[in-house]
Amino acid sequence: MRGQFTGWPERAMDVLWQLQGEPTQATRERCRADRERLVRQPMISLLNTVADRDPRYEDFSVWHYRTNSWWWQNQGAVIRLGRKVEIGLRFSLDGLRIQGAWWYPDPGQVDLFRKAVVAEGSGRELAALVEELGEKGYDVSGDVMSRPPRGYPVDHARTNLLRHRSLIAARPLGCEEWLHTPAAADRVLSAIADLDALLMWLVRHVSRAV
Repeated sequence: MRGQFTGWPERAMDVLWQLQGEPTQATRERCRADRERLVRQPMISLLNTVADRDPRYEDFSVWHYRTNSWWWQNQGAVIRLGRKVEIGLRFSLDGLRIQGAWWYPDPGQVDLFRKAVVAEGSGRELAALVEELGEKGYDVSGDVMSRPPRGYPVDHARTNLLRHRSLIAARPLGCEEWLHTPAAADRVLSAIADLDALLMWLVRHVSRAV
């Protein structure tokens, strides 16, 4: 039975404070059980809650710990929507952050992206989606070439998009009291709704749904 998401306990922040800087192996081992219970398990519960709302979000992973201290200080998770298209979440002392991303593309995906950008219908749609997300406070970034790719006009109306070899829209959700309540799930679902049209565009034009 899935655990009910109730937010991150306030003590989760205390655990992450202890892991700041370059924590020793002894510190990591001392914090391991509390970090699993107070930081990682709530993320799993959150993603189960999100998946209960929409079956599209059932394919998710919540990261374990790695050697680098960053992985102990930041709890990451991804929801996979298609090949290289995913929603990313990160919980840290800065609060909760979300992103919608097409990145680390498979061979051929960049060409598919460029063709969709150039096509009048899909290209105009993508430009409008990116503009709308910018107006909502999302930072749109990615692996961007310094100049347009070969074979495309340098004065194309969507040349800025043509330069992308990945596309990421991200924003912090905050670090307020709602993080410690079930309301955090509603904040995440609202942000996912913001990102949905862009992510579905990427699934249709760049990715094959898994």
